[in-house]
Amino acid sequence: MSRKPIDAGTSDPVCVSTNKPSPDPVVIHYLEMNDPAEFRPKDGSAGLDIRECAIPLWQFNRFLYELVGAPWAWHEKLSWSDDRWREYVEDPALSTYVAYVDGTPAGYFELQEQDGRMVELAYFGLVEGFIGKGLGGALLSRAIATAWDKGAGKVWCHTCTLDHPHALDNYLARGMSLKRSETIPANPG
Repeated sequence: MSRKPIDAGTSDPVCVSTNKPSPDPVVIHYLEMNDPAEFRPKDGSAGLDIRECAIPLWQFNRFLYELVGAPWAWHEKLSWSDDRWREYVEDPALSTYVAYVDGTPAGYFELQEQDGRMVELAYFGLVEGFIGKGLGGALLSRAIATAWDKGAGKVWCHTCTLDHPHALDNYLARGMSLKRSETIPANPG
């Protein structure tokens, strides 16, 4: 089962909500990779043990979303009901992967298979205590490689200026191309 891609013109991107107070305009960057030959993985695993959550567990996805998203004010799903979380996580088009360092969750990513052989890197991030330790490139490399392994014809994602300051650079360094950017006006609240 797959989902249609998000219509970037009408969606509320993961990294920004027009209802969220922001004193500055927010720039959303849409990135994609159309051929595995464009992929530039970061060598080495950086000590990560990355495992797929083969048995969907919506409570764990919610935990990861809150844990990883807290420093970046991820809030879009905080008001979701248990049933909505369950429906999201148990969708066969979604797969979740968790990175561990010495048995401790250090980050995660979610891949969403969509119509037209597209795979969206829907969520990606490190737990705050593991940021700045050289893990982001290795985790992103695994995410992109896994998307290609799923038979993707295109891998895409978006990030914004509310995410980690090096997020865009990490995507570009792995071979993703910036397709477009859009600015959401400041919302002082």
